[in-house]
Amino acid sequence: MEKLVTELNAQLPPEFGGEILLSSYNSPLGEMIIGALDVGICLLEFHDRIRLGKEFLQLAKDLGAQYVAGGNRHSEKAKKELDLYFNKQLQKFSVPLVLTGTEFQQKVFESLKEIPFGKTVTYKDQSLKLGDMKAIRAVATANGVNRIAIMLPCHRVIGSDGSLVGYAGGIWRKKALLELESGSVQMQLF
Repeated sequence: MEKLVTELNAQLPPEFGGEILLSSYNSPLGEMIIGALDVGICLLEFHDRIRLGKEFLQLAKDLGAQYVAGGNRHSEKAKKELDLYFNKQLQKFSVPLVLTGTEFQQKVFESLKEIPFGKTVTYKDQSLKLGDMKAIRAVATANGVNRIAIMLPCHRVIGSDGSLVGYAGGIWRKKALLELESGSVQMQLF
């Protein structure tokens, strides 16, 4: 983690005064990186997520923060809740989340919280819920920049034809998460 922190901070302005604490979590689907602030979790990503470096830099800019190796009470709670989730003992996370992004992205992220455990919705369903059927591509793009995997369940959003599309952590992980939650992929509306 120290090497990652050094590499990331070398690309950030030195005047960034906040701190994002980075720690790791070994999930059954591969290593994950947790980013924590004093107020909650701002990052939970698989270490091999596509465009992860770009995501790290954008998050630091959004928060005006440097990275520091370590954790806090929120990252520890996240690890405990993830353990329970992967052992099928937790369906709803309670660790506080810190969401960054545009106003539209924030609305999309909030709508993700409403998708029940074990259920799926389509990008079209999500667009309709937000009041704009024409926003399907924008909704898909916003889901793609979600920085808090699993806890902000973009893996529960699927294509209109029922296909598993659009998961930066890998479609195989999306499938595994949906199977963990429901045993099979079945489309359900909100």
